[in-house]
Amino acid sequence: MPHGLLALQVAPGRVLKVGIPDGRVRPLVDDAGAAPDGIVVDSGVAYWTTMGAPLTDPGTPGEAGQDFSRRNGGVHAVDLGGGPPREVVPSGAVTTGKQLTSDGAGTLYWGDREGHRVGRVRVDGSGLTDLVVNPAEGGIMAECVGVAVDTARGHLYWTQKGPAKGGRGRILRAGLDLPPGESAEHRTDIEVLWDGLPEPIDLHLDGDRLYWTDRGAPPNGNTLNRAPLPEPGATGRAPEILADGFAEAIGLAVDPREGIAYVADLGGRIRAVPLPEGPAAGQEPREIAALGVPLTGLCLLPRSL
Repeated sequence: MPHGLLALQVAPGRVLKVGIPDGRVRPLVDDAGAAPDGIVVDSGVAYWTTMGAPLTDPGTPGEAGQDFSRRNGGVHAVDLGGGPPREVVPSGAVTTGKQLTSDGAGTLYWGDREGHRVGRVRVDGSGLTDLVVNPAEGGIMAECVGVAVDTARGHLYWTQKGPAKGGRGRILRAGLDLPPGESAEHRTDIEVLWDGLPEPIDLHLDGDRLYWTDRGAPPNGNTLNRAPLPEPGATGRAPEILADGFAEAIGLAVDPREGIAYVADLGGRIRAVPLPEGPAAGQEPREIAALGVPLTGLCLLPRSL
């Protein structure tokens, strides 16, 4: 059973430890870089991505006035037992690092939004590889955000959120490795599983179910969703909405053993959502913490850590 969560504060960039029972918040890394977004724990180490410092338009307030197209994102790490943060992928090797996940065997995967790609690397920084590269002319429709990996079936899943509140978001699937003789720019094994979603963001795979957050327009956006994995060649069923009313839902961590999904949003809140088949089924979502600053990535912190 986890005893806490790791959450990312966007600005100033920090990695935070959040207690599940009491909502107590403590800093783990006070300087996590510019705009951290995705986080995962693997073998006693926390890894996270940064989007990098944006160019800003003083005449356009909020997120709409931020341009993250400069290539100054990265992937970073810190030992949970202590020590300084370090770079896994140096800043500048990633354009806009988004959700980060691990295969549990020493390889990290992430979405690169303005880079229009999905990448991977070994935890020691070796083997930096693009798995998906979408055409730059695809613009916002080609931006990759959330990622999940299924090592048992050899599949990679990712989201392309589309325009803000645009109702054109997609979830896609391909092999974990490039087909023989093919490049990341010209893969023939990509399937579009869901299309026309409000604005899907982070993913979590648990068995035969895929969970995701959506920051799009209500009633189907600003929600926590799940659906069964489609068979090869099939499209996904209409998702089941598990909770709604978030303020730009982003981070997602699912604890199937306890039957709880945790969601972080840009409104600065973390909520615990009971799953329908879990021990707390039927209970209303509860607020774990309200930080008052925008939050992005979220992951479970095992009790042993």
